[in-house]
Amino acid sequence: MNLGVLAAALTWGLVAASTLWAADDIPLTTPVSGVVEKVFVKPGQRVSKGTVLLQLDKTILQARLDEVVAEQARAQADESDARRDLDRAQELFNRTVSSATELDAAALRHARAQAALATASARVVIAHKNLHNAELKAPFSAVVSAVPGAPGTVVTAECQPKTLVVLRSARP
Repeated sequence: MNLGVLAAALTWGLVAASTLWAADDIPLTTPVSGVVEKVFVKPGQRVSKGTVLLQLDKTILQARLDEVVAEQARAQADESDARRDLDRAQELFNRTVSSATELDAAALRHARAQAALATASARVVIAHKNLHNAELKAPFSAVVSAVPGAPGTVVTAECQPKTLVVLRSARP
């Protein structure tokens, strides 16, 4: 069944049983930059969805995660400190010992500390995701058609990324 017939059938509410296949060869790459460390598959090998096909060197990605986790801890400490200052400023203001200007300044420092903590927390999420993406996994069950990526292959995700593994849809 071609897509035009399928679209017409769906438009008119008709039900038809058919299987649509994607293009035969699907090139895969990683969404992060790095150097291929290990390749776990060979051409002709059948793989299941989720099978790790290759892995990039995780050293830099792990270091970046460690760095942003430390930044998050520092931001958390700064936020706690700013919170205490704000509470103290509020108490002094309530007792008419300090001015509204001092209270406003403490509130501003706390808001900035909260924003820095939110930014640091987002960076931790991104670093975790990048580390996870250092493993290229099969998005569906397939047969490995080719493996142009070998240990030592440099992957640059920002520009046209190099194809690392080519899968062919596994037809029943």
